Amino acid sequence: MSNEDVQFPAGSDTEIDSLDKFDAAVARGPLAGFRVQSVDLTARTDALLATGTAGAVFLGCAMEPGAAAKVRADGALVFPPVPQLPFDPYRGGLYSPSELFEGLTEGYERTPDALAYAWFQRTKADGDVFSSMLRSIHDDAISDALDEHLAGKRVVGVMGGHAMARGTAEYGGAAVLGRMLARAGFTVATGGGPGAMEAANLGAYAAPFDDAMLDSALELLAKEPSFRPSVSHWARAAFDVRTRWPHGGPSVGIPTWFYGHEPPNAFANTIAKYFVNAIREDGLLARSTAGVVFLPGAAGTVQEIFDNATPNYYESRGGPTPMVLVDRAHWTERLPTWPLLQALAQDRPMAARIALVDSVSEAPEALARMSGAV
Repeated sequence: MSNEDVQFPAGSDTEIDSLDKFDAAVARGPLAGFRVQSVDLTARTDALLATGTAGAVFLGCAMEPGAAAKVRADGALVFPPVPQLPFDPYRGGLYSPSELFEGLTEGYERTPDALAYAWFQRTKADGDVFSSMLRSIHDDAISDALDEHLAGKRVVGVMGGHAMARGTAEYGGAAVLGRMLARAGFTVATGGGPGAMEAANLGAYAAPFDDAMLDSALELLAKEPSFRPSVSHWARAAFDVRTRWPHGGPSVGIPTWFYGHEPPNAFANTIAKYFVNAIREDGLLARSTAGVVFLPGAAGTVQEIFDNATPNYYESRGGPTPMVLVDRAHWTERLPTWPLLQALAQDRPMAARIALVDSVSEAPEALARMSGAV
């Protein structure tokens, strides 16, 4: 069969990331144009032998040798699984906390998250093109899955420092903010790490419960205020909260192994973890289509403010999106970012999309107000 004869399915219908989807596609006919991502097909040998696969692409799919030979003979592209790798570069979906923290009872160092970070540390500077290719494939697969997950959602990013400790008033305020945003119908997205990021994800997790649940959860978490000195103890406290109050509200965490010494938090039920921090940072801001709330932070948060301000200034992603800076004293005195942001926005459409508020309780209203700004 020539390339001209191959009929390609349209849009996201080309992606197969489960056996159910594979079986449904095979029932409809040949697999030309489909991309099968990380599906174990060792139990589907008969289907592979009986189905045309010319023009299909198999990414990291385990197959019996005979089936793999037939698929290649058909003309399909086959990228086999990579052995002894602590992550799946071809994965078809995002991570869950239980997946990244599997084996936590034996210590964080045994978890897939820690093993992937250790692999990254060993390979990030060795000049091996194969390792860098695997990281790139993985991150591209994560971006694809993240876009699919967030399609149609009103996403608000919450940015803030990783050093914000559990048990502090600031942490509690960030958690209340996450709960307010989730209850207002927004999907909360954070950098997925500890501190303010964890607090906002915790708040979104608490949104379906009564208000007392968050107070109790904050009290329990305060017993392990930081991931230092023990990530294991810190993470177990979070999973204890999840066990006591299962089925919390959804949110998204977008962390990175570049800062692998900072573990992901367990309250984002969906985690898009990257190797390349620049892709992660830009992607988080670009996907926060309903606005971004910036809690007090240091250099990293200041950088995120202006990473967000630049496309709003030039309108390179369309019209400017809302930006809310929380804590007037922090952003005008300690780190006087607000005056510069105002100066940039002057006489531009983004001027109607920036706001400075005193407390987290004002942020949702500011977002709602600016969403209608011209």
